[in-house]
Amino acid sequence: MSTNILDRLKSNPSCLSKSERKVAQVILNDPNKAIRSSIASLAKAADVSEPTVNRFCRSLECTGFPDFKLKLAQCLATGTPYVNRNVEPNDRVEDYTSKIFEATMSAVSDAKRSIDVNALSRTVDALSQARRIGFYGLGASGSVAMDAHHKFFRLNTPCAAYTDALQQRMAAAAAKPGDVVVIISITGRTISLVETAKIARESGATVIALTTPHSPLSENCHILLGVDSQENTDIYINMTSRIVYLTILDVLATGVTLKLGPEFQSHLKRIKSVLSEMRFSTSNNE
Repeated sequence: MSTNILDRLKSNPSCLSKSERKVAQVILNDPNKAIRSSIASLAKAADVSEPTVNRFCRSLECTGFPDFKLKLAQCLATGTPYVNRNVEPNDRVEDYTSKIFEATMSAVSDAKRSIDVNALSRTVDALSQARRIGFYGLGASGSVAMDAHHKFFRLNTPCAAYTDALQQRMAAAAAKPGDVVVIISITGRTISLVETAKIARESGATVIALTTPHSPLSENCHILLGVDSQENTDIYINMTSRIVYLTILDVLATGVTLKLGPEFQSHLKRIKSVLSEMRFSTSNNE
C-alpha cells in the first residue's frame, strides 16, 4: 500500500464501498478541514453514518479515525523540505504558483476569523499612548519588525526596530514605563526573544507579543495577538505566516492613525508631500 493516504484516495481504490467513497470525496475536497473534523462532523458532511467512517478508515489499514487523521496530517506535511509544505518536487510553475497564492489567502482568511478583536483594540490604545515603541524580531520576523518600523515611524512617536539579539536585550533593559515593546515571533519559542520579553517587563514597559498562542512568548507578555500558524517553520520556509503578520501590523497602524484623530491627517499629508519631488509626474510617462 502507498504510504501516502491522499495518493491512494485519488487513485479511487477498489477496497472502498460506495458509501466510503463519499467519505473519500469529502476528504479530498479539503484535507486540512478533515484533519480538524470530528468523526461526527465528517460523517455529516459525507451524508453517511459514523460506523461508515470507521469502516472507511479500516479499509485504508488504519486502526480507526484518530489513526487515519494522524496519517493524513503526516501526508500533508511531506511537501518539499525547506521550501513549502504544499509544494511537491515535480510541480510545474502554474502548480506551485497556485498553491502558494491559495495557501496565503487561506491563512489570511483564517487569521481574520480567529484574531482577538479585544486584543487588537488594547494594542491600538497602548501604541497610540506610547512614549516610545520598539519592534523586536529575528530572522523572518526581523523583516516584519522592520516593516512595522517603516509604518509607525511617521506617526509622531519615536520608534525603532531591533533585529539583533544583543541590541534587543540592551534596548529592553533601557525601556521605561510608558514604552511599548512589540515582540514578533512566529514560533514563540525563540529563547532570546522570550528572555527579552521578560527583561522588558521588568523594566516597566508594556509588552505585546505577536506570536503563536500557548507558546513560551505568549506567556510572557501583557497583551497577546495570537495567530495560529499552519507552517512548521522548523522544516519549511516561512511564507504565509509572514504575510499574515504584515497584515495585522497594517491593521494596527491604521487603528493608531484613526485614534490620533482628524487633525493628525495634516501631519501625514506633509510627510507625503515631501515625496512628490522625488517622483516623475505621471503626465511625463510615455
